[in-house]
Amino acid sequence: MPSDAAHRFDPSVLREYDVRGIVGQTLSLDDARALGRAFGTRVRRAGGATVCVGYDGRLSSPDIEAALVEGLAACGIEVVRIGCGPSPMLYYAAVALGADGGVMVTGSHNPPDYNGFKMMMGKGSFFGEDIQDLGRLAAAGDFETGAGTTRQQAVFDDYVARMLKDFDGGPRDLTVAWDAGNGAAGEVMAAMSARLPGRHILLNETIDGTFPAHHPDPTVPKNLEQLKSTVLDQACDFGIAFDGDGDRIGVIDEKGRILWGDQLLILYGRDILSRRPGATMIADVKASQVLFDELARAGGNPVMWKTGHSLIKSKMAETGAVLAGEMSGHIFFADRYFGFDDAPYAALRLIDLMSRSPESLAAFRDSLPAVVNTPEIRFPCAEERKRPVIAEVRDRLEAEKAQVNGIDGVRVRTEDGWWLLRASNTQDVLVARCESSNHAGLKRLLAALSEQIVASGLAIPDDLDTLATG
Repeated sequence: MPSDAAHRFDPSVLREYDVRGIVGQTLSLDDARALGRAFGTRVRRAGGATVCVGYDGRLSSPDIEAALVEGLAACGIEVVRIGCGPSPMLYYAAVALGADGGVMVTGSHNPPDYNGFKMMMGKGSFFGEDIQDLGRLAAAGDFETGAGTTRQQAVFDDYVARMLKDFDGGPRDLTVAWDAGNGAAGEVMAAMSARLPGRHILLNETIDGTFPAHHPDPTVPKNLEQLKSTVLDQACDFGIAFDGDGDRIGVIDEKGRILWGDQLLILYGRDILSRRPGATMIADVKASQVLFDELARAGGNPVMWKTGHSLIKSKMAETGAVLAGEMSGHIFFADRYFGFDDAPYAALRLIDLMSRSPESLAAFRDSLPAVVNTPEIRFPCAEERKRPVIAEVRDRLEAEKAQVNGIDGVRVRTEDGWWLLRASNTQDVLVARCESSNHAGLKRLLAALSEQIVASGLAIPDDLDTLATG
């Protein structure tokens, strides 16, 4: 290739799980074109020829998608354009159409001025060193060439119909509030709910890349306030929220309380285990010990694994797990489904399950063993210090003969419960979490965590002490 074909990405955009940046600053149409060339090259060199492409509802997404398609076609790729929709619709298209790869143009749950790309190779995740390799190929201008083709193919109706195929239903007709946050799952949410029994109240179903109602990130409680009010005012059985690209779910019970990802996994896991005893199920290292204990008690084989949707998905394929998930709301069903993270499908499974359940969602939540825990605690740590700090902490703990799980950072079990310290894969921060059966135990866990942070020369977060009081 001529040298002028070489392209350098801003190093900040090549992340662990995706490519993501600020449009007009760290991410441009030239970047999208070059990413198409680099990814198309990887597909061609793996013996592939076809790539599905979708995009979310952000204002910048149509232009970025067009540049991406141009780059893919320049590699000789057959590009199947499925249009606007949630990320799981792209995953579905790639699997259902037997494509050799897939690229979703999406900024996920980031602010409106962000955008990026999530990729899959065959049916598997594309992350880590594979993403870094795209940067190397682009920098060298080491691209395949060819006369590719493009075609439009609508998969919306097939995708919705495939999800609904797994709805059996029970005797309870439910009232459900839905909030797409003006994200890419809005039209899918409307189409699916219209074909379900019961009463459905839709919020922010119109796709709007300015996100006028609230930011579409269901892990942030303030973003669920509108849904919470609707659930309480309309006497709903529960509420469901999606993130910007529809691969993460948030849930509110009838009392207006949030059910986190690990609590949902208990609910889903028990239901699946009633039909598939002994099944393997995966949750990330940030999940409550209650999850692992309850799945084991229900006859399952719970496995703790690294945080990160691509890492979880890969581990799921390796172990043959039928269910997996993260605290962040990524839920993966390989029980009757394809094993990718799909929030509309998780919503359908929740409605199906609760329509058959004799107890309410709040009753389920109240039946779980009571624990007190912190939210995720994030505090700054220079990129070059993140992993050395974790190694230092691990060495000190092992010298003390502490009970340490080192799968992802350090997760330390004591008589009081557990605490976690890990390096973020996406930011210059360390992430911590603690859980105990009581506030006094939580305070001791936070003290142990603080001791390790100080021993590695870092400042303790200002609000750390207040977290022990609830």
